[in-house]
Amino acid sequence: MPDIPDTLGAFVPHFHGTLRGAAAGPLAGTKFAVKDIYDIAGHVTGCGNPDWLRTHGPAEKTAPVVDALLAVGATMIGKTITDEIAYSLNGQNFHYGTPVNANAPGRIPGGSSSGSASAVAGGAVDFALGSDTGGSVRVPASLCGIYGIRTSHGRIPLQGIMPLAPSFDTIGWFARDAALLNRVGAVLLGEDTAAAPLRELLVVEDAFALANLSCGAALQPSVNAVATALGPSHAVRIGGADGELPDWMMRFRRLQAREIWGQHGPWIEATKPRFGPEIAARFDWSKSVYESPDGDDARMREQFTRRLDDLLKDGAVLCLPAAASIAPGVGLVGDASQQFRDRTLSLTCIANLARLPQVTIIAGRVDKCPIGLGLISRRGSDRMLLALAEKIAAAKPSRV
Repeated sequence: MPDIPDTLGAFVPHFHGTLRGAAAGPLAGTKFAVKDIYDIAGHVTGCGNPDWLRTHGPAEKTAPVVDALLAVGATMIGKTITDEIAYSLNGQNFHYGTPVNANAPGRIPGGSSSGSASAVAGGAVDFALGSDTGGSVRVPASLCGIYGIRTSHGRIPLQGIMPLAPSFDTIGWFARDAALLNRVGAVLLGEDTAAAPLRELLVVEDAFALANLSCGAALQPSVNAVATALGPSHAVRIGGADGELPDWMMRFRRLQAREIWGQHGPWIEATKPRFGPEIAARFDWSKSVYESPDGDDARMREQFTRRLDDLLKDGAVLCLPAAASIAPGVGLVGDASQQFRDRTLSLTCIANLARLPQVTIIAGRVDKCPIGLGLISRRGSDRMLLALAEKIAAAKPSRV
């Protein structure tokens, strides 16, 4: 546990201690937490499952991204709960519990970076590292009413981090304000590789059609604020003749499942770990996908990527709901869980498949619960996207 009371249930029980940051630097005086898939030298990385914790030894080195934050003055105070093997969007861990969603009490925080989002939303830390393969930063940021970013795939090296599906895995982080989200990016991202400025807003009609109607209405003032910051605004559809968003979601799920079983199947079959029921079913499905013919998913992904690259090449920004609804209540299971997952993955699959950066900004409330707006830009424009989020927040402060 961290060296502070864990009133949020956000931190893992098997990590103790604090890693002090440098005395000076651009993040001096800030506190952060790290999702328990990042290695810390001398400690076992638990990955959300007691059998993983039991069958793995202490890490020899600390993940470079953590060292980079320590070097510029940030102090790490603990490791946070993740959904088992980072394979869920809900944030309910069968073994370690459900971290508190401080901005939507009684509701899930979202996952798999559940503890990191909870710790930030609840004020235990200033920012926290997560990871995002299918939405694991963007979705908890929306449900918890905070800012979060999924970075361009490959932009930040993933050394010292448990792989889930390597062609989709990215580093991300959370903060309560856009300025700090941007300051962390200045440390971790380096210079953007994309040159053209962000200058046009594309509102994704078929994404808004998938979201709860009241959420779409609550997001509209923030959509208007983004349009004011960027300039022209136009409506677009991402789905079409080659598949609607739910079809692309299934392509993403199959591609992800093949990679996940390729990474973790041998350990699962050798160890026979105890998973929560939904996670166990998901791994069983991954195995069945892995053992079935490949189909054309990989080829269609590259076609989708080229289409998105062309759409965004001149500085356009896609705007869409970050999640399909506000946070469901704790205890989400069965058909309701699958429906929330599928509708939300139909939104997040756009950036997943095309390897694009996406930021979640604080946008509005429905039934006293937060909902976030997602902004996607071209690959390599992460710093510009963070600067845009900060500009919007400064012009129209959002409160949860």
